[in-house]
Amino acid sequence: MNGVSTLLIFVGLFLLGGAVSFWKQGMPRGVITLLGVGAFLALLAGVLRLEVWS
Repeated sequence: MNGVSTLLIFVGLFLLGGAVSFWKQGMPRGVITLLGVGAFLALLAGVLRLEVWS
């Protein structure tokens, strides 16, 4: 694992935690959806950058 993939995975988990927290607080669905999509994309980018796949 290099630094960029670790950072992307960390950011994705952070955003996912924020989406769960906002959902529990009853925030608008648009905000939760935006955080969820951002978390998914960051996690996907981090996993795809892992050197396991090459």
